[in-house]
Amino acid sequence: MSIVDKVLGAATPPESDEKRAEATAKARAAARPGDWLSAALDHHDQIRSCFDACRAAQDGPSRVQAMKQLALVLNGHALAEEVVLYPALAKAHEKAHAGLAYTEQTTAKMQMAELERISPEDDAWVDKLEHIRGAVLHHIFEEESVWFPELKDKYEDQGFLDRRFVEEYERYAGGGTAG
Repeated sequence: MSIVDKVLGAATPPESDEKRAEATAKARAAARPGDWLSAALDHHDQIRSCFDACRAAQDGPSRVQAMKQLALVLNGHALAEEVVLYPALAKAHEKAHAGLAYTEQTTAKMQMAELERISPEDDAWVDKLEHIRGAVLHHIFEEESVWFPELKDKYEDQGFLDRRFVEEYERYAGGGTAG
């Protein structure tokens, strides 16, 4: 684990699984079928499942395949948020949250690029994956507990977000599988 990884880990202590589940339940209660929030929460579920698949993979080829699927879902979701949701969050007078969200996602993309360059047979691969997982789960917690409820409450044109968020995700991850 690099010095940057250690500093980031110390600065963002993990929430408990119980607190994460509470945040997800709260966000699900605010969502309605087919809206941007329900789509984002479904992506979060997929991201968590992809991390589980990476953690369960026992050999290099399986780890690489699981990592590619994680990257597809994670990047498609992140790009949709960056193009649609975070600008709306800033427009809803939550610029600090939008700025932090962009920073966290850029960091996760950089960390995923590093993971791709580590031998999947190496213990360092598992360590890097766990660091990324912790950071992403913290980011999801922030979105589900604070940022997305704010966006749901404060942004006037929810229909625009519903349409554009799905469009942007599909543009990147529409195929659904990584090759």
